[in-house]
Amino acid sequence: MTIGKVIIEADGGARGNPGPAGYGAVVRDPASGEVLAERAAALGVTTNNVAEYRGLIAGLQAAAELGASQVEARMDSKLVVEQMSGRWQIKHPGLRPLAAEVATLVRKFDQVTYTWIPRERNRAADALANAAMDAAAGKGGSAAGSLDGETAFGIVTAWDADAFPIVADADETPAGSGAGSGRAAGSGTPTGSGKAGRGAETAATGRPREDWAPRTSPATRLVLVRHGETELTAQKRYSGRGDVPLSAIGEEQAAAAGRRVAGLRPDRVVSSPLSRCRSTAAAIASAAGGIPVSVENDLIECDFGVWEGLTFGDVREQYPAELDAWLASTSVAPPKGESFQQVAKRVRGAMGKLQKAYEGQTVVIVSHVSPIKLILRDALAAGDAFLYRLLLDPAGVSIVDVWPDGGVSVRSVNDTAHLLPPTP
Repeated sequence: MTIGKVIIEADGGARGNPGPAGYGAVVRDPASGEVLAERAAALGVTTNNVAEYRGLIAGLQAAAELGASQVEARMDSKLVVEQMSGRWQIKHPGLRPLAAEVATLVRKFDQVTYTWIPRERNRAADALANAAMDAAAGKGGSAAGSLDGETAFGIVTAWDADAFPIVADADETPAGSGAGSGRAAGSGTPTGSGKAGRGAETAATGRPREDWAPRTSPATRLVLVRHGETELTAQKRYSGRGDVPLSAIGEEQAAAAGRRVAGLRPDRVVSSPLSRCRSTAAAIASAAGGIPVSVENDLIECDFGVWEGLTFGDVREQYPAELDAWLASTSVAPPKGESFQQVAKRVRGAMGKLQKAYEGQTVVIVSHVSPIKLILRDALAAGDAFLYRLLLDPAGVSIVDVWPDGGVSVRSVNDTAHLLPPTP
C-alpha cells in the first residue's frame, strides 16, 4: 500500500549527557494532521544526539511500514537536520553508524526532506521522548504505551545487516535559516551534494575530508572477486542459481586471479555456494598458500527465475513489460525470481557477519555480478543507476577497506590487469 506523503515529528533526549535516554516519533497525515503511527523507546544510558537520531530512525521505519512514498522529517535538533541535509559534517564516530542507518532507510522513499522546527512545535514527539526517558531512568511511564524495550545504543559496525554505514560527510557550514530541506527525489542523497564514501570526500564539495585522523584499528580488507567465465557467461545469458561450472577459459582466469590476489596476503577466502565460485575460490586459496575456504550461502547470485539461461534479447522479446518494470525499480523481481532489494538485504547480512568474524583481516569474497555490484554501490554511496552502469568482468577484482568506526575506502573496482596477455 502507498499512502503518498507523511510528516514525521521526531525527538530524543537524555537526563544528563550521557544519561538515561529515550526517543519519540509521530507520523502524521499532512492534510488532516491525523496521527498515523507513534514510536517511542527507552535507550538506557546514552547521549542526546544519539537519542535524536534514534527518534528519526524510528519515524522513518514507521513511515516505511505505512507505505509512504514521500517524507518530511521535522525535528528541533539542528544538528541532525543539518547533518542529514548534508550541510554539516558528521565528525563524531558514534553518530556515523546512525546517520548510515538513516541513509539506508531513505532509500525506501521517493523523497525525504528535513525541516528544523522550534521545540514548542514538536510537543507530541517531545512528550513521547520524555516518557521514554522516565522509563530509562526507572521512573515508570509508558510513552503512549509504545515503548519497545530497545536496548542501550551500541556502535554499529561498518557492514552490519540493514544498517549499511555508508555516509557522505558534508561541509560543516551552518545554514543561516535553520530550516533543512534538500534531498532530491529518488536519490536518498543531499540535494546538490553528489555522492561519496565516508573515507573519501565530502558530499557537498567533492574535496578531501578535513577530519582525517590516524586510526588506531586496522582496516578489514574485502577483496571482491567475480568468478571466472562459464559457458553461459560467454554467451551473455542470465546465470543465477543454475550451478554452471567454469569453462576452460574460466579456470585460467581463476588461476590468474589467484596469482593477483595472493600478493595481497589474504587470510581467508569466503565463497558463494555455487561451483563456479567455489572453483575460483579454491584456485585463489591454493595460490595464497592453502588458506582456509568457507562458504556463505547469502553470497549466491540473484535468482533470475524464468529468465535463467535466456539472453537479454530473449527476455526483451518474451517478457517486455516485466523487463521494463525490473529495469525501472530494484524492488521488482523477474517472474518467479528475486529482486535486487532482496539480494541487497541478504548480502548486507552476510557482510555484517564476515566483518565481525574477521575484523582487521584480509578476506577474499568470491561471488557473482549482482552481490558484488550491490556491495560496491553501497560502499560508494551510489544510487541504483550504478547497478546498470558498472561492468564487472569474469575474475575481475575490486578492493574495499572498512574500519570499525564506519570508515570506508574503495581502493579499486574491476581490476583485470592480471587477465591481460603478457607483453612480448
